Amino acid sequence: QVQLVESGGGLVQPGGSLRLSCAASGIIFSVYTMGWYRQAPGKQRELVALIFSGGTTNYADSVKGRFTISRDNAENTVYLQMIRLKPEETAVYYCNSRHRDYPYRNYWGQGTQVTVSS
Repeated sequence: QVQLVESGGGLVQPGGSLRLSCAASGIIFSVYTMGWYRQAPGKQRELVALIFSGGTTNYADSVKGRFTISRDNAENTVYLQMIRLKPEETAVYYCNSRHRDYPYRNYWGQGTQVTVSS
């Protein structure tokens, strides 16, 4: 069974930082692209960041310079370090895993809530 388990969400003040983690099991982690997406209330789910199997990263323009995605293949874990968080970034953040060669092998975690508010 494929399982992606996010953690690290919570309440943070505007300008604050959080680090999200996603632990994967049931996949050969190293051949999967890992991503973070977020969905705010009433809005479409959007891509935040991707890290490919070779280590290349992509970021949404809105988070460039503030968010960093990384992966630890030995631990089957992907991270999202978020700094200078903004209230409009309040959302459920989801971990995604997609096979690099068979992208229809595509899995989602349950999400972790990030609330940016004072």
